[in-house]
Amino acid sequence: MKLIKGIALLAALGGLAACEATDKTRDRGIDAKDLSQLKAGIWVDPTGCQHWIIDDGLEGYLSQRMDRYGKPVCDDSLPKGVATGPFKEGSNIVDAI
Repeated sequence: MKLIKGIALLAALGGLAACEATDKTRDRGIDAKDLSQLKAGIWVDPTGCQHWIIDDGLEGYLSQRMDRYGKPVCDDSLPKGVATGPFKEGSNIVDAI
């Protein structure tokens, strides 16, 4: 029984270590910069709702586009399943894909 409790305690401590708080508002790594320096484009999901998209070469960022009332922006003005705009600009790292 002590062995099972020890394993459970070790697993719990390992799980807590994985919950380390990180600042997700900053770009990290080789060309670290504030996210406001990156250029966003718009990706439209299959249902027609728009999302802000940024491709930094190694990292990518995506968040749903909201109107001023907090509701998702969804319409048929852009093609579905396509990203438009300068979303790959703002970084010197080339995206191989």
